[in-house]
Amino acid sequence: MGDLVTIFETRSDVEATIVRALLDANGVRSVLSSPVTHSVFPLTVNELGTVKIAVHPEEADEARAIIDAHKIELATGQVVRLRDEFGGLERAIDYRFRDRGLLEHAMTHTSRAHEDLSGGVVDNESLEFLGDAVLGLVVADLLFREFPSSSEGQKSKIKAHLVSAATLARQAEQLGLGEHLLLGRGEEKTGGRRKQALLADSYEALIAAIYLDGGIEQARAFIVREFTAALGKVKEDGVAGRDYKSALQEQLQSANLPLPEYRLVGTVGPDHHKSFQMQVMVGGEAIAEGVGSSKKEAEQDAARLALAALSRAR
Repeated sequence: MGDLVTIFETRSDVEATIVRALLDANGVRSVLSSPVTHSVFPLTVNELGTVKIAVHPEEADEARAIIDAHKIELATGQVVRLRDEFGGLERAIDYRFRDRGLLEHAMTHTSRAHEDLSGGVVDNESLEFLGDAVLGLVVADLLFREFPSSSEGQKSKIKAHLVSAATLARQAEQLGLGEHLLLGRGEEKTGGRRKQALLADSYEALIAAIYLDGGIEQARAFIVREFTAALGKVKEDGVAGRDYKSALQEQLQSANLPLPEYRLVGTVGPDHHKSFQMQVMVGGEAIAEGVGSSKKEAEQDAARLALAALSRAR
């Protein structure tokens, strides 16, 4: 392309990728460059981490006009960056990021990273790993304080329920997390924004992002806000919680329907952090699909969703 002119600079790899896609859609070829090697996190905090987009001099004015047309200038003269839709998510989680790139990173699914040819977009799997550890620590601390007379085994059972993929997916749904995920085209077409395992993983990544941005106290405050209702429900239902599989079987028997059958339909994630997807069948028909960190947990979640479906069908 000969000598190039830099027409856009950012410290967010995700934003840079979006700008390049915008230019490409308008027929303007561009080149992305950064003076540092991309790390696990897509946003750095110093000037050396600036990502630049350059174009041929003859197309520079057109490229700037395209970018400007997709910005919103406020009355104060402040320019809102292209990726400002996370404001709604920040309000939902009651936390504002100092490093917005961490939030972008947490919302980036592996399918999105795989479709990026520049190699500048990193998925959220490392954040999931960290978020799982942070969540486990905080929940263990909460249970130690809230259930002082319960045995170690009882607290372990409650903890497993609270940090299960099924519970995290429900928490993510309540936040509307699926609406903010950055997905690849294939994952988007197959309903990725509603997949329980994907939502649970992104929820853990979000916790890690809050921890890295604001420290353990901010992460703890978020988790406490999120799990107060769930802890209350555990106290109401008892340590063991509800057996959804037994409840489903009893309801089907009372309605003279066939007993439920469960089948494994898939697994998601690495071996050390795998989620199982189980389908519950009644009379050969699939009525619900659940997710869990074990097959038994996934069966319980499938039974819970089946009970809800049967209740709505009445």
